Amino acid sequence: MTQRKTEQLSLDFSDRGEARKRWSKGRLISWVGKQGLAETPAAPALAEGLIEAMAWGKAPDVALRKVEANKGAPGVDGMSVKELRPYLRSNWSRLKRELLEGKYRPKPVRRVSIPKPDGGTRDLGVPTAVDRFIQQMILQVLEPLYDPTFSPSSYGFRLGRSAKDAVRAAREHVAGGNGWVVDIDLEKFFDRVNHDILMGRLSRRIGDKKLLKLIRLYLQAGVMLNGAVVERYEGTPQGGPLSPLLSNILLDELDKELERRGHKFCRYADDCNIYVKTERAGQRVMESVTKFLETRLRLRVNREKSAVGRPSSRKFLGLRILRGAKAMIGVAPKSVDRLKRRVRDLTRRNRGVSFEKVLEDLKKLTDGWVGYFCAAQTPILFRKLDSWIRRRLRCYVYKQWKTPKNRAKQMIKSGVGPWLAWGVAYNGYGLWRIAGSPAMTRALTNARLERMGYSSLYKRYLALTS
Repeated sequence: MTQRKTEQLSLDFSDRGEARKRWSKGRLISWVGKQGLAETPAAPALAEGLIEAMAWGKAPDVALRKVEANKGAPGVDGMSVKELRPYLRSNWSRLKRELLEGKYRPKPVRRVSIPKPDGGTRDLGVPTAVDRFIQQMILQVLEPLYDPTFSPSSYGFRLGRSAKDAVRAAREHVAGGNGWVVDIDLEKFFDRVNHDILMGRLSRRIGDKKLLKLIRLYLQAGVMLNGAVVERYEGTPQGGPLSPLLSNILLDELDKELERRGHKFCRYADDCNIYVKTERAGQRVMESVTKFLETRLRLRVNREKSAVGRPSSRKFLGLRILRGAKAMIGVAPKSVDRLKRRVRDLTRRNRGVSFEKVLEDLKKLTDGWVGYFCAAQTPILFRKLDSWIRRRLRCYVYKQWKTPKNRAKQMIKSGVGPWLAWGVAYNGYGLWRIAGSPAMTRALTNARLERMGYSSLYKRYLALTS
């Protein structure tokens, strides 16, 4: 602990010996509590001196620790996060001078494609470690400026807000009598962001031309593909610390428009659901909001995935709203199917790893899954999943016992009667049927599986929701 503290303090980001600049430069700026930057009738509330604010005092050290905590893969220069601190120790003075003088040039991002849950791929742009550090410093000065002004119905990438909060708010809208949802899907949103429109939104509140120039350079930084740099004229690729905030700044105009119209809605990043009372109203809202997005923000709505429907039939952040005597949160069927596919892969009987390794990998998967989906109000689902996964595990163990003779011996050793054990071992039934038989449920009881390392989804769900 002492050694780590010494290492952190040894990297000096202080500005001793330099005259600290005034950042406001006389501009009329008023901060009103938690409301952020407030405009006054006398002058537009333009924040200046932000490039200096992000590079002076303790801000760089805070940004460095954030980047180190988030880790991440190297960018096009191959520098890992572990190498960032030694690099800054030697180069921070030069880097800060380039930032203050407006001479810094970001490096291209490294393109990485990851599979999407519903098929296809999502393109990520991985910045270099140095650029992640600089983006984090920018985020630290812009987030207090913009976040307090965002809509209360915006939940994505905001401090103190989560996907669970968004779904709970959606349930309240449905419980309030809004039985139809306008589910809007933006096609490749992060790749379609118009740079000029986004910079126009930023320039309304930021008067620091150096910072605006730096942000535009990040937007226009090329993408490294197969060893060649491809120029980019639109989009803000996912992968850097700044991208989520920029997306919220752009889509905040959609939020304000929906609030002006009096709509009940929930938005998490580019996932937006609007709740209305009738299907006909939903169709009107879908048409008008699509026109607003495509003409005002120049974004593209995916008409194949967007639809008006009942909340129980539409997936929102992996969950759905079930209607009954009262609205309840449930897990979307696609989310359950996706979990089962991953469990099948981990418990594949020809996987060739030990049962202990299977349980270890399974625990990592299910603990994270329950941690997210514990917002659901359907405990019976978690009990059913427990039963299904245990049967998969019994299949795995039975397969590992290999021969009928050894299977019978192992069942007898586990407390199964000889006649039952020998009868099951030689009956010729399939593995799935045998795994659900009384013999295997006695040989590998629920309690024994838990002693061996199985983590019950239902018990974890109860622990998180009690």
